[in-house]
Amino acid sequence: MGGEATAMIRSMTGYGRREANWAGGSVAVEVRSVNHRFCEVVTRLPKSLSSLEDDLKRTIQRRCARGRIELAVSLIGAKEGEKTLSLDRSVARQYYRHLRDLQRELRLGGTIDVAHLAGFREIVSVTERPVTDRRLKHIVRRLVVGAVADLDAMRRREGTALARDVRHRLQVIQHEVNAIDIRAPLVVREYFDRMKARVEKLVGAAPLDLGRLNQELAQYADRCDLTEELTRLGSHLAHCEATLKERESVGKTLDFLLQEMGREVNTIGAKANDAEIVRHVVLVKGELEKIREQAQNIE
Repeated sequence: MGGEATAMIRSMTGYGRREANWAGGSVAVEVRSVNHRFCEVVTRLPKSLSSLEDDLKRTIQRRCARGRIELAVSLIGAKEGEKTLSLDRSVARQYYRHLRDLQRELRLGGTIDVAHLAGFREIVSVTERPVTDRRLKHIVRRLVVGAVADLDAMRRREGTALARDVRHRLQVIQHEVNAIDIRAPLVVREYFDRMKARVEKLVGAAPLDLGRLNQELAQYADRCDLTEELTRLGSHLAHCEATLKERESVGKTLDFLLQEMGREVNTIGAKANDAEIVRHVVLVKGELEKIREQAQNIE
């Protein structure tokens, strides 16, 4: 494995916040992200700024390829759009008539007054005029860009730490794979020696059929040959190392490579039929599982 290089990968966990003064108060923007298989952007905006939603989502998606990103915009101590009350007199009259008819039908006492009618949402409603202040929208866009930059910087820092840990574990795996590569030919030789000793004990002084023994050895060697699995495993390790230096989203690629490496390691363990190789296989599986846990947080 090569020496450590600057990691380009990003974590999917991060946070960014920006705030600015506006209209006697302030406007604040918070962006936070967590793990997610795809890129999902969720926004919480004041109703008066809802027209900015698509634009702000695109701003985030340009910087984040994966993760669940939550954007919250708050107006703190500042005036939003003006609120106005509206009264639907026609609906009020209908409510009154229906209530009066019901009162007569059921022979109910009491009076129907304004307090009763005010409880029906359809009669009195509150509407909010959208903010038309272009300066506020400009401020919000600028703050979102800054908050997303802060988020991205945190994701990069965590990505560097993740890459360092993953790279270390890949080196441990490579060390174990090298040990398996050295051990594999010896397994065949030891099997031959054990079989030869067993046969010699059985036949005693009779001549030993080395041809038949070598044929059996060749069949065993073919069954437990690990060359292809070790070659593919080495290729996957090199691919993982190269992937850690990519600038684009690499989480899905790493996840795929880890699955493929797991298959090769399982095959090696099944074919080897050797306690020492199995010990190395167990260690490799442990490191792969730890890398898989880390990869869940890589963009």
